[in-house]
Amino acid sequence: MDFKIIVNSVVSLGGLGLLFGAGLAFASKKFAVEVDPRVELVNEALPAANCGGCGYPGCMAFATAVVTGEAPVNGCPVGGAECAAKVAEIMGVDPSAGEPQVAKVMCTGALGVCKEEFQYHGVDSCLAANMISGGSKACQFGCIGFGSCADVCPFDAIVIQDNHLAWIDPDKCVACGKCVDICPKHIIHMVPKEQFVVVACSNLEKGGHVKKNCEEACIACGICERACPFDAIHVENNLATIDYDKCTNCMICAEKCPTKAIVAQFDKRKTATIIDDKCIGCTICKKVCPVGAIEGEVKGVHKVDPEKCVGCGLCEQKCPRDAINMN
Repeated sequence: MDFKIIVNSVVSLGGLGLLFGAGLAFASKKFAVEVDPRVELVNEALPAANCGGCGYPGCMAFATAVVTGEAPVNGCPVGGAECAAKVAEIMGVDPSAGEPQVAKVMCTGALGVCKEEFQYHGVDSCLAANMISGGSKACQFGCIGFGSCADVCPFDAIVIQDNHLAWIDPDKCVACGKCVDICPKHIIHMVPKEQFVVVACSNLEKGGHVKKNCEEACIACGICERACPFDAIHVENNLATIDYDKCTNCMICAEKCPTKAIVAQFDKRKTATIIDDKCIGCTICKKVCPVGAIEGEVKGVHKVDPEKCVGCGLCEQKCPRDAINMN
């Protein structure tokens, strides 16, 4: 065995290793991409859920986007206001957040409400059932009810009720959007968390068969549109649509809807209260009230009829003396 050849080979390989190592070390310094130290700080302030609700593949990606200005400091739906405040402090910006969102199932076509066209016998999956004529329900926009949305929800916020409708707990929902993406009917939408009235129907079909297929379907009658005092609801593409920026949660549309396709949380409806020692009897509140719930004479203390008040808050907004509270 020629040890000289072995030694030369080892030396040569060692030399090449040192040369390449030095080259890599030089390249790493020469072409290094500086990482803003705030990225790690923002990442540490996040809840590490990696749910994708922010629109990025993970918390680190979101942190990077925040630092580069591509994402808002309040973009983490899981962390909420507390997390937004921490991130804003790191970034040195205003922590004020946009209104939190929650997912809602826009369908009330439960068993017995929406007709069934056939009996489905297969895998208990919305995705699988949808591949067979769009599911067994006569309404092609109806919730299938097998819980594909519940299966992907990482926060246990979705329950499949006995009536075969998915229900989303607003207190658990973090608006991650996974249910929105998985639903084959595309009937799960994000709405403001403080929005207590929604059109719980997604049917875009036209004609009398809509009502025949589902007792609680929107029939595009326009009654809600005409009843809304705030021009917040319009019928578009055969379906009533609420403009959440204009809606005041007065819930008049829900009371007027003949098919109950508009669902409201009436227990959340507020009532106006007039503070006697602040009211100067200007009558502005009385004039702007869309339901005639306020009574009183000029220069006299006004009163609100709680049975008529719909909690729209318009009187509170217009009162020049801040004499009205909504509670």
